[in-house]
Amino acid sequence: MDSYSYIIYAIISHFFGLFLTGYLVKSYKMAKLTIAISIAVCLLSTLPFFFEPSLLWGIGLLISGFSAGCGVSSWGYFLKEFTPKNERIKSCADMLILSNIIMTAIKVITLNSSHVTGLLLSLLCLVIGGVLLWKLPNTLQSPQMTIHNSENKSLGDIKKPLLILFSFITIITINSGLMYQVINPAFDHLKDFVSWYWALPYIIALVFMRNLSTKNKIQGPLFLYVGMTMIIMAFISFMLLSCGPVDYFVVNTLMLGAFGIFDLFWWSIIGEMLDYSNNPIMIFGFGLSANVLGVLLGDILGVSINTIKIPEAEVTVIALTVTCITLVIMPPLNRQLVLLLKNHLYLSAYEGMEKKQQEEIIYHTKLIEPLTEREHEVLKLLLAGKSNKEISSALFITESTVKTHVRNIFSKYDVSSRAELISTLLKNQAHT
Repeated sequence: MDSYSYIIYAIISHFFGLFLTGYLVKSYKMAKLTIAISIAVCLLSTLPFFFEPSLLWGIGLLISGFSAGCGVSSWGYFLKEFTPKNERIKSCADMLILSNIIMTAIKVITLNSSHVTGLLLSLLCLVIGGVLLWKLPNTLQSPQMTIHNSENKSLGDIKKPLLILFSFITIITINSGLMYQVINPAFDHLKDFVSWYWALPYIIALVFMRNLSTKNKIQGPLFLYVGMTMIIMAFISFMLLSCGPVDYFVVNTLMLGAFGIFDLFWWSIIGEMLDYSNNPIMIFGFGLSANVLGVLLGDILGVSINTIKIPEAEVTVIALTVTCITLVIMPPLNRQLVLLLKNHLYLSAYEGMEKKQQEEIIYHTKLIEPLTEREHEVLKLLLAGKSNKEISSALFITESTVKTHVRNIFSKYDVSSRAELISTLLKNQAHT
């Protein structure tokens, strides 16, 4: 089996580890134990690589890939419990920056010494991670940290925004896989330069975005378009320039800088979504598995394009076309995701009120025209986060009838969405 097959199987294994952990790990103790086991398994799975290539290499990659996925997704629990919501984007940025610095250092040292040195450094990082994990408390002491375990309120249906987030991240990261197969091979002869500069623009972009988040100056959609522009410019530059060091500097700076913007952008969305579910590991694992799936699809697509053996210029045009198509899809997906997250945010605020408060704001909010008795019933279920199908089942009416009632309610409140409806009610409550 060639090295490419090893890598593909390891990525697939890692995807399943990230994707499935949320179904099995649902508490602080289980999350900590999962990370500890993951570290131990990765330590053992690394040992075959000190010897000649064998079947054990493939087995080691499969086991360590899956185990690492389980450990990484379990970190989502710690991100939610130990980091205030407004600090999560900085925590994610710090983690990405530090991990890429360590990865680059290990890569450069390995290329200038031997693979054994790189393996030993990797093992050292795992040991340090195990020590830091051991220093964490065995139980959560703060009542604030355990509140979501005692309260099981519904925040509405999380499946739709989670599916949109999964699609959004997958589409963004398809371009990463394309880069590895279409652009990187052209610069194989610059191995020394590539080894240390490859991740540098990514790290700089993360530092820049982190500092903006500290000053509350991040505007998601704006940076989304900036990143899109940078990726398109990277492919165009690759088509127009040659394959020297300066050319690599330009192409890689644009491409990896865009990846840094995109990654922190969707990591920040995952950080927000952790509060919309009692299972942060599932939210975190789904988000990161989408990232891995995007890289895998882009990688396979790039290999397929190269296998056809068409001229390099045409390969780049095809890659650029695919990139443009994926980037066009991103803004509407982002808008849909933002609307759904707002809806959940407002539902959370509404559900935090006592029933008496909820009834007061419903009956005291001014309407263009009074609601009928049936519309009142539909409204209460809407505010409980129920879908049209669930309302239909609860009231024994058709979904078509529910949609008619919902349209009438929106019209009478002069709003156009559930999020706007709840926002209107909450504003009215603030003035009473």
